[in-house]
Amino acid sequence: MKPWSAILFDLDGTIADSAPGITSSLAHTFETLGLPVPSPAELVKYVGPPLLEAFEEFEGFTRDQAERALQIYRAHYYEKGALDSTIFPGMPEVLAAVHDAGIPTSLATSKPEYPATMILDHAGLTGYLDIITGASEDEVRSAKKDVVEEALRRLRARGVDLSNPVLIGDRHHDVEGAAVHGVPTIFVEWGYGSPAEQVGAVDVVSTPSELADALGVALEEKPAA
Repeated sequence: MKPWSAILFDLDGTIADSAPGITSSLAHTFETLGLPVPSPAELVKYVGPPLLEAFEEFEGFTRDQAERALQIYRAHYYEKGALDSTIFPGMPEVLAAVHDAGIPTSLATSKPEYPATMILDHAGLTGYLDIITGASEDEVRSAKKDVVEEALRRLRARGVDLSNPVLIGDRHHDVEGAAVHGVPTIFVEWGYGSPAEQVGAVDVVSTPSELADALGVALEEKPAA
């Protein structure tokens, strides 16, 4: 197989363990709306898919209700939740290795670009990605297929070779959204997706080291203690 010509990275569940901040902001949202707070397991289902669609699908909200919930959520998340994220061990090294290998990259997240950049900046990882692509603030661009399309458009505008791109993600939304554009997905098992969501992925990896191998990049060896 020829080398990957460009790599798209999902954020939540792939680079960052962002569930704590997302679920706490969701709990605040339900409390503010005077609604019962879903169980922790139910709240985790919100991590990954576009939130407007998630409110409609999981709670049966109308679009107006979903937009109101999203406003409450964002106000809390931007102030308190976004930085309550940790980076999965080993992922900074993978991003650094891809960067050092000269492979063009873009983030491809259904999270709006502002909080996505906050998380990456806070972790010192922004410089490893050539482009930050996420949902638009108005959520018009939020479905993963639309985010992938925009990431590819931005890479193409820079003259990047898109003959063999790949997406790294952890949910079926990643696999299905990338497939719309003929982009294969490498599924990471440390995220929030279930085994059933791996269907359609070109590869499944359980550690960042395995991901580096799948991407054809070498991790920097750490000196012995």
